[in-house]
Amino acid sequence: MKNYIKQNIDNSFDDQELPFATENIVGHAGTVFCKIGKVEDKIYFLKKGIVQVNLLNSKGDERIIDFFFPNNFFCSYSSFLNSNPSDVEIIALTDFEVEFITKDNLYKSYNNSILANKLGRIETEKLYLKKVKREKDFLTKTAEEHYLELIRVQSPLLTFLSIDKLAKYLGIHPESLSRIRRKKIKN
Repeated sequence: MKNYIKQNIDNSFDDQELPFATENIVGHAGTVFCKIGKVEDKIYFLKKGIVQVNLLNSKGDERIIDFFFPNNFFCSYSSFLNSNPSDVEIIALTDFEVEFITKDNLYKSYNNSILANKLGRIETEKLYLKKVKREKDFLTKTAEEHYLELIRVQSPLLTFLSIDKLAKYLGIHPESLSRIRRKKIKN
């Protein structure tokens, strides 16, 4: 996390102490970070692995709303911010390594650390922009365009994701994604 902060938040940050306590977790695929109905009290920094955020629609079908790859913060943000039960589940798709900060430690650091405030603001802005882009993409791009952009941005990591998961993320049927992939191979 220190390298991430130096490279993305504050280049004057040296190998000094973080303004909040962190803990490390190393785990396996299938680990659930946040269950639906649980109040989120940690924010995670993904060092290695892939994490999926999903919810259930009114019929009980899984809908994938996001993936997080290394060097990203993640949690059930609305639950974290509002202390309400989470409406999403967050699960590791691969073996992983994370660093986490408890909500109490983060909020205490906001009272006395410009760096903590800057980190919180910048990461919140990045998340907001990511969500707005995803909404706009759903309204203006085809599934094929979504898929091609995902390949361009996260190509090496997509090999870990099944066609079914990618299709759920793109909001299409697996058969449609297979057609898109075949078409791309022909071109």
